[in-house]
Amino acid sequence: MSRATAGLPAGVRAFLNAPRTATLTTLRPDGTPHVTPVRFTFDAATGLARVNTRAGARKVRNVSAGGLAARVALCQTDGFRWVTLEGGAAVTDDAARLAEAVRRYADRYHEIPPAPPDLVVIEITIDRALRLNL
Repeated sequence: MSRATAGLPAGVRAFLNAPRTATLTTLRPDGTPHVTPVRFTFDAATGLARVNTRAGARKVRNVSAGGLAARVALCQTDGFRWVTLEGGAAVTDDAARLAEAVRRYADRYHEIPPAPPDLVVIEITIDRALRLNL
């Protein structure tokens, strides 16, 4: 378990598993932020968040351009309650990892995610969690 997610109270974990949309912030190659709404899943046991997307998406290109140093932030809000998860990100098209990401998405959002032919998953290893009113 990630040290950043090990101490998250049950209420925070429940908030992160509710079927809400969040924003994902990545950095473009020129250093400017790219913020986009996403659906994601969070596994508190492993400290891993996942975002299913298309290989050609700007967020994927940004993470890929960042290499091993790529960092992102996911922020889920509900009024003045929010949680931001930060960490290193990597893109994968590994079949087993994609299947796990799709399974978790379907569990959280109660529907099958879109399945474009170039489906990939951005995996985020959470090393910081910030929150307010949770």
